[in-house]
Amino acid sequence: MKKLLTLAILIFVSFSLLSQNIEGKWQGLLKVQGIELTIVFNISEQGDTLVATMDSPDQGAFGLAVQEVSFENNQLGLGMNMPAIQYDGSLNEDGEIQGTFKQGGGEIPLVLVKNEIQKSKLNRPQNPEEPFYYLSKEITFENEAAGIKLAGTLTMPAEGNRFPAVVLISGSGPQDRNEALLGHKPFLVLSDYLTRQGIAVLRFDDRGTAESGGDFNKATSADFKTDVAAAVEYLKNRDEIDLDHIGLIGHSEGGLIASMLAAESKDVAFVILMAGPGIRGDKLLLKQAELIGKAAGMSDADLRKAREFNQGAYDIVVNTINEKTVKEDLKKYLEESVAKNPELASANGLKEQVFVDQILSQLTSPWMIFFMNYDPAEALRKVNVPLLAIIGEKDLQVPADLNLKAIEKALEAGGNEHYTVKKMPDLNHLFQEAETGAPIEYASIEQTIAPEALNLMSSWILEQLK
Repeated sequence: MKKLLTLAILIFVSFSLLSQNIEGKWQGLLKVQGIELTIVFNISEQGDTLVATMDSPDQGAFGLAVQEVSFENNQLGLGMNMPAIQYDGSLNEDGEIQGTFKQGGGEIPLVLVKNEIQKSKLNRPQNPEEPFYYLSKEITFENEAAGIKLAGTLTMPAEGNRFPAVVLISGSGPQDRNEALLGHKPFLVLSDYLTRQGIAVLRFDDRGTAESGGDFNKATSADFKTDVAAAVEYLKNRDEIDLDHIGLIGHSEGGLIASMLAAESKDVAFVILMAGPGIRGDKLLLKQAELIGKAAGMSDADLRKAREFNQGAYDIVVNTINEKTVKEDLKKYLEESVAKNPELASANGLKEQVFVDQILSQLTSPWMIFFMNYDPAEALRKVNVPLLAIIGEKDLQVPADLNLKAIEKALEAGGNEHYTVKKMPDLNHLFQEAETGAPIEYASIEQTIAPEALNLMSSWILEQLK
């Protein structure tokens, strides 16, 4: 899930008054093992204080809240949230901030400038280019229950009527309608492919992201489900759509959300889970961290230590009901753990209390508490419409064997006789043909979605129409 990637750049900073005019858009190009990530800080003044938001356009993340910054004598210090990051830089006479980006014991030079930066062009051969030989409409629809307006794109064949339709549901983290990540636009590629096969596709910006209203940071998967329900309702009111064949395609957390809605809505005719989880969130996060850590070269001893630390923290979140008690118990556990093992903080370049505060903030967010406690089997047992579940053989974020087995078990328990589960050889979490499946490979792979995955989903949908 994209918000859980080790590459994800979630930076929360705030600014004190500066001696120079620091307002504006500060951009930097972070180069990590052949990957280039654009980081943008949007700084403005409100009264006597400066406020800011952060964008990571390569990952489709925009408008993230910014907090905790020091700037004195032209020295800038940024304390990052999860993943734990520290940036220290110096504003020079040329108007550049030259500094060092620190994460996981590594240090990478990072220069921030006010001018537009030049970035190496990534080759993404599957990205469709206009003119499209189908209709593409910019649309908005209301989630009346939440009181927000959501924006998206609806694509349909240029000729005909009564089209089968799907709503695309993005993975975790603030995603735009294309589910943009590291130069890839999976949902743009998927919608183009499906529309060319005669299937209408609605994809939309997550709430609080890009052109959609609402507050992403206060929402959980259950809240996002209501956004998808509103999208389905919108399609029901379009004359071009076949009301009997409206389906859902959810990627990663989006698969979890798709199952939740399909379990309770009579308007959903079929479901496709693209790397959708089948096990409870805390168990998924533990396995995910283990596999990604191993791929990154962590020793067995370090992997065991990390698992024990994470397991203890997750158990508190899962087994404690009262929100106040969760924070109190978790803070105590984190402080005691760091006191016994200071390297937990130092390995991330952070002071012990900063490390504790950051972990505490992440694990007690509304989204995380819901996700860690939620078992997808609860909804899957209630899904009685045709369902296709696919996971890449090399997926390190949602491991195929573990999750497909759990999905199939839940569907069987619920009596669903119209499902297919398939492990796709050589594909990673994004359904790219990959070497190891590690997230570090995502950007360097030119392919956005493997043709066999696109063809399988399209042919399966068309089969349901029969």
